[in-house]
Amino acid sequence: MKAADSISGQQLRDMLSTATNWLEKSSTEIDALNVFPVPDGDTGTNMLLTMRSSVEEAYRAPDSSASAVAQAFAKGALLGARGNSGVILSQICRGLAQGLKNKESFSAIDLADALKQASVSAYKGISNPVEGTILTVMKDAAAAADEQVNNGVTSLVEVMEAAVNAAAESVANTPKLLPILRKSGVVDAGGQGLYTILDGVLRYLRGEAEQMQFRKPQLVASSLPQQGRVQPPSPVDEVPYGYCTEFMLQGEKLVSDAIRNRLEKKGQSLIVVGDDNTVRVHIHTNDPGSIVSYAAKLGTMHQISIRNMDEQYQDFLEMQKERGVAVETGTVAVVTGDGLADVFTSLGVAAIVPGGQTMNPSTKEILQAVKSVVAEKIFILPNNKNVVLTAKQVHSLTGKVIEVIPTETIPQGIAALLSFDYEADFETNTKLMTEAKDRVKTIEITRAVRSAQLNKLKIRKKQVIGLLNGELLEAGSEPRDVLDKILGKLNLKTAEIVTVYYGADTPADEAERVSTGIHDQYPNLQVEVVRGGQPHYNYIVSVE
Repeated sequence: MKAADSISGQQLRDMLSTATNWLEKSSTEIDALNVFPVPDGDTGTNMLLTMRSSVEEAYRAPDSSASAVAQAFAKGALLGARGNSGVILSQICRGLAQGLKNKESFSAIDLADALKQASVSAYKGISNPVEGTILTVMKDAAAAADEQVNNGVTSLVEVMEAAVNAAAESVANTPKLLPILRKSGVVDAGGQGLYTILDGVLRYLRGEAEQMQFRKPQLVASSLPQQGRVQPPSPVDEVPYGYCTEFMLQGEKLVSDAIRNRLEKKGQSLIVVGDDNTVRVHIHTNDPGSIVSYAAKLGTMHQISIRNMDEQYQDFLEMQKERGVAVETGTVAVVTGDGLADVFTSLGVAAIVPGGQTMNPSTKEILQAVKSVVAEKIFILPNNKNVVLTAKQVHSLTGKVIEVIPTETIPQGIAALLSFDYEADFETNTKLMTEAKDRVKTIEITRAVRSAQLNKLKIRKKQVIGLLNGELLEAGSEPRDVLDKILGKLNLKTAEIVTVYYGADTPADEAERVSTGIHDQYPNLQVEVVRGGQPHYNYIVSVE
């Protein structure tokens, strides 16, 4: 779809379906983010099943208005909610539906209001809200969207972009708010799941639904430095976790507040949400029998689930042992430009060594970065051909296991990181990352520091020049023209994604125009623009 000023009910269905499919692509990775105790150890799966139930109900809406679709979506979420995260997600859906009530279609202002109501609804459903969770992420996303409309923004895409960016930042900050996340070195799983859903919505609004089939969501990395291997506390020191008890209660004149008040002292992590006829209950308790007995007097119980969390905790400990390779491995990257440093950090790099063209770091600087990472197995990404040999000297200077992936450009380094498999061992990841770097093409647009004659090109000092995979191919007066000429030399029929990283001296609006021009000329490509902040280079472009 093209960017629109409003979204109809049918588009809302498609948008939610697209977001659900996007979540499905990373549900397993989100599951792996859970830390003990593991009462709802399948956060990604639970959120996915909840979203599927919602979408199925949305397609059964009695009419095609945005209001009817949203109401049906919320109903499906309540009926299909799984686990703690699924129940909270159902409350978010309920708030969205309230915000879109009586709307045939909705605008950016309506969307911001619905997100705000989603946050209020989510907090209201929790007896003891905890910050650093999906609740915080929803609140921060809603606040960002609200700020946009208050500043006069009327574009759905721009409002959603602000919400998604705020959600990503909020997810990265969750370890600062929750000690257990900080201790385990992960972000909140529920917050990550919500971010992925919101990101799926944004990509739909941008018209990227088809390209999403060939892409995969990226997990948000913690904003705190990597702490190395997770060391879960010994279960000997812990009190029993009891039973994760959840069910759906159907009856007449049910009062959620009264049920919540009755159950508050019977356990932890209590969530009671619903309406007069249907209530969803989730609680961690040592006495599930008393909970079930009480609820049975109020109505008919369905979807009853009682799970032993102590057994789940033991499973979690075993899982941590099996996944030890992931948290024992760290990555050091040589990067220049604050925007690019943010990109590498968001992809999980444990330490950044400032450097690149005109500023090659020393072996000592790379060694210091390696020493700063707790992990005992380290991948080094030089991201510059002049740094590869320097990086290889580190191996003899440390007792850590070092593998230099010989990336010669920034896009190669990013491609290598994206191929990293947290389930694979060190040797397998070495192979995956090395192969991945060779699949990406790199275009670099800069200015000549001296006059020269190379590759049949007569180049003047300060003239714009363009390189493809390090080979000088073009020269001209304007960065955009040189970039277009090099793109024209490539077979872009088989390419899928072009990512434009613009430099410190390149205005953002100019970069956007370049992006638009590429998309107009090659409509089959997904074009992304990222602020790299790199010096000397107007553009560093990745073609995959």
